[in-house]
Amino acid sequence: MNATSPVLRVLAPNPSPLTLEGTNSYLVFAGARAIAIDPGPPIAAHVDALIAAAAARAATIAAIAVTHGHPDHAPAAAMLRARTNAPVYGHANATFPIDRAVGDGARIDIADASGEIASLGVIDAPGHARDHLVFTYARESALFTGDVVIGYGTIVIAPPHGDMRAYQRTLARLRDEHGDARTIYGGHGAAVGDPRAKLDEYIAHRQRRESEILTELAAGERTIPELVTAIYESVARVLWPAAARQVLAYLIALEREGRVHSRSLERELTRAETAMLDPDLSAIVDPQSIAVARAELGYDRELTTIDAYRLC
Repeated sequence: MNATSPVLRVLAPNPSPLTLEGTNSYLVFAGARAIAIDPGPPIAAHVDALIAAAAARAATIAAIAVTHGHPDHAPAAAMLRARTNAPVYGHANATFPIDRAVGDGARIDIADASGEIASLGVIDAPGHARDHLVFTYARESALFTGDVVIGYGTIVIAPPHGDMRAYQRTLARLRDEHGDARTIYGGHGAAVGDPRAKLDEYIAHRQRRESEILTELAAGERTIPELVTAIYESVARVLWPAAARQVLAYLIALEREGRVHSRSLERELTRAETAMLDPDLSAIVDPQSIAVARAELGYDRELTTIDAYRLC
């Protein structure tokens, strides 16, 4: 993204272990008009920054497109709409207020008085969230992937709203249908310059983790904390609660497919198990990021008992 690029990144000031250096918002320009993608968390200064960035190119924001409803991507859409009167586009099942629902194959178009056009294609991209969309931008042969693919590292697929198999299908579709794209603009981190290689990497990573889980279960019954301890030994322990949710997503998929069976151990969690499965999020992220952590990790209920898993 250079000074003359039609795509401009505006980084939100919300760094955390789950958002990396912050959430990426983007402006896609068509002359004197722009589409804002993922306005981000409800931070007034960030909304000011988006409007100022458009004004610096003598442009106004004419449309707002949101990839998904997580608290670090969507809440500022309402704030930006109030400032610009631009309509908000999102998934039909969006968990945030939208003006116009868009689905697979739809387009979001703006044009300025000179006739210059910015056009985004829409891909239904479930897995990380049920209301997740990916936007295509043919002019730059680019994908705006939200939290499906990010600049570095991988993303969390956390039940109940995350679905591992749906996510793997989304990755495969993006590779098969858009592997020739030149750039991925993810929701976090730097732009990706080789989308096919990144998508291959993501697909292989998911397959490898699943194989590691199956290998552990082949040796006997395991709990999720036992699986995390064995498989994610090299990962910082502050991220083990996220790893636990990831393992759960795999196990749910495998159990649905009749490959794994679970049973309740009918006992309370130990202190170490609680720290992994039902952690104090204030020990992991700052107070402003707790809502993001709860959404990303799928903590919608308190856990009091633990299950064990074995191969069928």
